[in-house]
Formats: sequence, structure tokens, C-alpha cells
Amino acid sequence: MDVTAASDECDAVLSEVERAVVTDREFLETVLVGFLADGHVLLEDVPGTGKTLTARSVATALGLEFSRIQFTPDLLPADVLGTHVFNEKSREFEFQPGPIFANVLLADEINRAPPKTQAALLEAMEEGQATIDGETMELPEPFFVIATQNPVEQEGTFPLPEAQMDRFVAKAGIGYPDEAGELELLRRRAGRFSRSPTVESVLDAERVQAVRAVAEDVRVDDDLLQYVVSVARETREDRRVEVGVSPRGTQRLFETARARAVLRGREYVVPEDVKRLAPNVLAHRLVLTPDAAVENTDKREVVGDVLDSVPVPTVETQSPST
Repeated sequence: MDVTAASDECDAVLSEVERAVVTDREFLETVLVGFLADGHVLLEDVPGTGKTLTARSVATALGLEFSRIQFTPDLLPADVLGTHVFNEKSREFEFQPGPIFANVLLADEINRAPPKTQAALLEAMEEGQATIDGETMELPEPFFVIATQNPVEQEGTFPLPEAQMDRFVAKAGIGYPDEAGELELLRRRAGRFSRSPTVESVLDAERVQAVRAVAEDVRVDDDLLQYVVSVARETREDRRVEVGVSPRGTQRLFETARARAVLRGREYVVPEDVKRLAPNVLAHRLVLTPDAAVENTDKREVVGDVLDSVPVPTVETQSPST
């Protein structure tokens, strides 16, 4: 599959999801970029904005198996991974897979589960495998986690550790729709009997894998590689930041930039790809100094200042499209 065909497939997926989810297209692009970059996405916003609907719609449009876990304070790792159950007929223990064995996993309100249960996802998100009772099992391919959390309600929640935050390729908020969007939401609801809208499958597992493979062939010039590195390293120099972007974060910015180029139908990355993605890819990886935290410094603002301070390279392009 070439870049043009992959871009058309992605556009079809986004258009299908937009039939169900009333939101800014750039938000949906961020979710799809995270998937194309072989990463995972954290959605943080207040309840009722469409996070769960987004995850389910994306999985359906991609033609992939979907599973949902409602994280609660009493959720155990076995509830996520699965467990061995004794079969009375065969007199043997049989493995009953948990909901993690799906292509697209919605970890709903992930910050409501205790750290031990949150940690059950770490190996899966990084290695694409799960270890249960000492046995390592491969997860379905592709494997994509969309996690959600409510930033407002803090009672009964467990903040995600930095190590787990670093596993998410991007963090984004869906936000409230504008007035026209909220009106469109009511019009759509008035025209059907079910409360939740539905979408159709656009791709299947085989075509999804072909689309994801295209990003590996996207060209990134040396000047762009240096730009990505400079942006990441500059976060470590900011006086408001105690721990800057890790090398893993640098790599994720590179990978998502290539994925965005595919969405735009380009065989090469341009600086705009990096600038558009950097706030969502880098901000959640920063650990602020105590003084900056007390002052409620916005991490995305820090990334914005870094982007302003790093010289943007001039890259030869073959098309005016960005």
C-alpha cells in the first residue's frame, strides 16, 4: 500500500467516526495517529464528552475487536489479564482470558484502579504481551489501549505513575463541542431510536496492518531528526521542569510525526507535523518543579515555549500540503 492509498483509508475511518462523535477532527486525528504510531492514547476530560463513544467508534471503523474495562478501586489484576479456572469435566485448569485480549482496549477511568492493577497494563502496553501465573502470552496484533480519566473528580482515584504516563504516546482532551456541534448532537439524537449512534466497519485487520506499515517508509530528513531531538532536549533545560522528556518520548515524537505525514498523504515529514503533535506527545511526560506545580503551570504551555525557542529547519517539500 502506498501513502496515498493509506491516507484515503485513514480519511474514510475518520469520516465514519465523525458520524457518531461530534468533536474537532484534529482530536480524532490525534487518536488515529497514536494508533498508526503503534502507541496508546490517554484521553482526559470531564464525563459526558464522548470519550467512551470515541474509543468504541474507532475500533468499529477499523474493523477490530473491541473490549472495555471499567476501572474501579476493587479491580484486581486478574480481572484485567484473566485467570486459570478449574474445569470439572476435564479435571484440569483452563485459562480464561481477560478483556485485555482484544485489539482495541478501552481502559475507562483508569485512575480509579489501585497501582497494582494499573501496573498490570504496563507489560501489555510496552511489550504486547501479558504474564499470567508465570506464563507469558502474546496479545492480539494490533493491540491499542485507549485509556480515559476524569481530571476534575479526585476522590477515590490513584494518579498514574510517571512510568505509565510515559507509555502513552499521546494525551488529549476531547473538550466540549461548540454551540453548533451541541445542536448537531441533539439533531442526530432526535433522528434515531437508540441513545448511542453506530458506525460501520471501514477496514479489517489485514488492511489496518498494511496502513500502519506505510508509516515506516515515510522519509525524515536529517534536519528534521535534529529538530525533534532539539525540542525534546530543550524540555530538560527549562527552569520549570524537574524531569524533561525521556529518550522514549523523543522516539514517540518522531514516530507520530511520520504517522501524521501518512494522514496528510505525504511521503516525508515537515516541521508542522512536529509542532502540531508536540503538545499532545510531550506535555504529559514532563515532571514540573515544586514551585511550578504550586503555580499551576500548564505543561502544554511549557512545550509551546520550547517550540518557540527552537529554530525551525527549512525543509524541501514536494507539495504545499501540511
